Amino acid sequence: MDSPDDLLTTAEVAQIMRSPVSTLRYWRHLGTGPHSFRLGRRVVYRRADVTAWLLEQSEAGRAERAV
Repeated sequence: MDSPDDLLTTAEVAQIMRSPVSTLRYWRHLGTGPHSFRLGRRVVYRRADVTAWLLEQSEAGRAERAV
């Protein structure tokens, strides 16, 4: 079962978002995108952070259409 505290790799998040890994790396460089952090040498994402970021993007899209 998927826990909100699950740690996901960049490749796993890219698969969830259906976007290239390079896009996530670029967002990380810009300081946008879902929150990530280094765990040793790896960059990881908490599943809850990815879900929250996707919901924020969805809400922002709805707000733009309402204007």
